Amino acid sequence: MIKLLDGGMGQELVTLAGKATPFWSGQALLEAPELIRQVHDKYFAAGADVATTNSYVILHDRLETHGLLDKMEHLMTLACELAIAARDAHGAGLVAGSLGPLGFSYQPDKAPAAEVAAEKYAELAKMQSPFVDVHVLETMASVDQARGGLMGTSVTGKPVWLAVTVDDNDGNKLRSGEPISDLAPLIAEFKPESVLLNCSLPEAIAQGMDSVAQLGVPFGAYANGFTGISDSFDHIGATVDLLTARKDLTPDAYANFVDDWIAKGASLVGGCCEVGPAHISEISKRLKS
Repeated sequence: MIKLLDGGMGQELVTLAGKATPFWSGQALLEAPELIRQVHDKYFAAGADVATTNSYVILHDRLETHGLLDKMEHLMTLACELAIAARDAHGAGLVAGSLGPLGFSYQPDKAPAAEVAAEKYAELAKMQSPFVDVHVLETMASVDQARGGLMGTSVTGKPVWLAVTVDDNDGNKLRSGEPISDLAPLIAEFKPESVLLNCSLPEAIAQGMDSVAQLGVPFGAYANGFTGISDSFDHIGATVDLLTARKDLTPDAYANFVDDWIAKGASLVGGCCEVGPAHISEISKRLKS
């Protein structure tokens, strides 16, 4: 059975609010939680089976940079409650607790060592645990980064989805340069419920499908709709307006990629940044037909 994930949250919030700030998706929890609920509702209406919490940036380093570390538990709880409310209003679905990469997205060299990261992820996972059905470690860019996340989330006993981001020029490699196959010992040790490829070009993810299939666990993918990741998008405080959305990735074009992933055995599919409700709706229509 194919499970349909939702699409990107941050870019939808930028569109609705008409602004991009260094911490906008987290800031929206304080300033405009109704917009977050609106995005969750749109994805369920489009046919999604999962609401991913708006907690990707609810991390120690991001919050400390913006002077909000003391609000971490409040923000995490609110992110979870908004997803639950949307799921309950829809009447069905899973709530997946998003946990983003420490350091910065796509920059594994900036991440703390696995043992250090594990303590922080454990704290965050415990905050999520009363609310979510599954933890999803998103955009892990190296084996060590994935290890830290898996070590931390293991404390709750909840299922874990490990989502790794791959090189846009070679989808068989993580952004660290390590082959996807190097994840195999982690999979054997921590036994995540599934492994996904995320937040990379759909073409790169298509390249990596065979490699992730060989890990021997349920797998899937959710790509982004950027033209690529700018070299200047490399530090806490960088804004998403440094990244350019593709013009060619229409709902139909994106769903064609998803069809191919499913044909290769993917059982969890959806979208990441710049993949919105219209894309999810098209995938849902095809799945139903």
